[in-house]
Amino acid sequence: MSPGMLKMWISVAGMALMFLAIITIYLSRYKLKGVLRIITAIIAYIFLIVAALTLLLVFLG
Repeated sequence: MSPGMLKMWISVAGMALMFLAIITIYLSRYKLKGVLRIITAIIAYIFLIVAALTLLLVFLG
């Protein structure tokens, strides 16, 4: 696989993680209550941080 193609797939994975982060943040803020709300919020922000680092790696690399 060429380096350009590999960067494309990595960036697609980063965008998918950002999409998952948006959905889980929405769920944790508006739909869930209690401990489940805290757990989904933590997972969402982990998705967001990993996606940002992934896309930063692709854009700067």
